[in-house]
Amino acid sequence: MNDDRAVFEAAVAARREGKPAALATVIETQGSVPRQAGSKMLVWPDGEIVGTVGGGQMEAYVIREAQAALQDGQTRVLTYNLSDLGAGDPGVCGGTVRVFVEPLLAPITVVVIGGGHVGRAVAELAKWMEYRVVVVDDRPGYATPEAIPGMDAYYTVGAAELLDRVPITARTAVAALTRGLPVDEALLPELLKTDAPYIGVIGSRRRWALTVEALIERGISREQLSRIRAPIGLEIGAETPKEIALSVMAEIVMVLRHGTGEPMQWLGPTVQVPD
Repeated sequence: MNDDRAVFEAAVAARREGKPAALATVIETQGSVPRQAGSKMLVWPDGEIVGTVGGGQMEAYVIREAQAALQDGQTRVLTYNLSDLGAGDPGVCGGTVRVFVEPLLAPITVVVIGGGHVGRAVAELAKWMEYRVVVVDDRPGYATPEAIPGMDAYYTVGAAELLDRVPITARTAVAALTRGLPVDEALLPELLKTDAPYIGVIGSRRRWALTVEALIERGISREQLSRIRAPIGLEIGAETPKEIALSVMAEIVMVLRHGTGEPMQWLGPTVQVPD
């Protein structure tokens, strides 16, 4: 029971902190085996574990498959005979074990950089949409529970520390709602080092043109810059912070869900009305 509790607590912590892990559960056994059905083990991406499904070579195989599951996002059912080492079995207990491996992928996280009026509106809307939300600002007092209540994490850090403090993965959308060119020039090269599928930057077309010019001078290619959506959001005529937040989150959903952003209006087939 203590092992199970440790596994469950680690799984909950992984979800809360936005970390991926894989859960391995013994689902069926026959004969003599090291652990019975229901035994659980949590596997981190680096192969570290919480709990056990039996130890030895069999457990090493399960860890390897769990790491593979984290890469491809697919569940798998593994069957191991524990009879004959000479035949390649990972043990000699004499029984058979089946293990279900389930990847617990990190939740999609929206990282809001900039805790001003628009940043707060984007963070609140993203949280209402049930994303995990992280708020970042280099100014004291902006990225705090008092300034923007109810978010999942807060960091008062600058661009140089961002990647050391905030995990940004292929399941992270970054909304850079920053206050000017100097911040963007320091921030964007760091963000482009990540696998974030969405990086959006607020500002006018002129501001973005100046940012592009400055980044190219620093050696950032146009191909790299094409990953960035700037000015941020979909064109819906937004003016207020909440309207801009709607524009930003609509674009984030479009990118993450592979939408087109096209109107869904449909007039339907021509209907023949009888005389």
